[in-house]
Amino acid sequence: MQTALAAVGLPPALATIPQCRTPSSPVAEAKGGFRRTVPAEDEIFADGDRAGTFYKVVSGVVRTCKLLSDGRRQIDAFHLPGDIFGLEAGAEHRVNAEAVTEARLEVYRREPRALAGDDGTLAREIVASMLKGLERAQDHMMLLGRKSARERIATFLITFSRRTACTGTAMELPMSRTDMADHLGLTVESVSRAVTQLEREGLIALPPNRRMVVLRDKAALARSPSDFGSRLVL
Repeated sequence: MQTALAAVGLPPALATIPQCRTPSSPVAEAKGGFRRTVPAEDEIFADGDRAGTFYKVVSGVVRTCKLLSDGRRQIDAFHLPGDIFGLEAGAEHRVNAEAVTEARLEVYRREPRALAGDDGTLAREIVASMLKGLERAQDHMMLLGRKSARERIATFLITFSRRTACTGTAMELPMSRTDMADHLGLTVESVSRAVTQLEREGLIALPPNRRMVVLRDKAALARSPSDFGSRLVL
């Protein structure tokens, strides 16, 4: 295992705008894994469950979150196609994992043979995913500690566009505003106010479909005195 790791429906007026949706992973199923389909909003694993398996997203979106004792929820990450999640340092999962949309997953047992694989491909994917996850966690900490509600929303939108390789201007957000609020450390009301502010500034447009957003000026969304859109935080 160590050797392998070392190797490692818009309205008619907007119908013609290119739309971006969360893609499926182009990577073929790796040897040693099996497929599992999880309906939207179903639980994949819970905080405290035995961490005997880990997962790779093939299609759909997964959120991982922590529930506080008073019922509040903090979403630490949204996992998109190609992302690996659920690989713990200890014997138990430390967060809950739930499908935001219907999600197809590759499931792997947490054992040296499954981790390494015959050619180490999966091990390299794990290392790359862990490094990206660490970078996103560091950026998320900065976002929660130093950025305004407007900056958080703008960062979220431009980052999601980048992570989904959206080259057009219209994209579909699979998560709800409640999910966004719980990820960005805001209330739903603060999310709505910040979204409205960005719309009034002409940076985004909001079609009647609440899950669709048009990024009218990506450069402006990714620019501010604090350079709030230059790094990835999702």
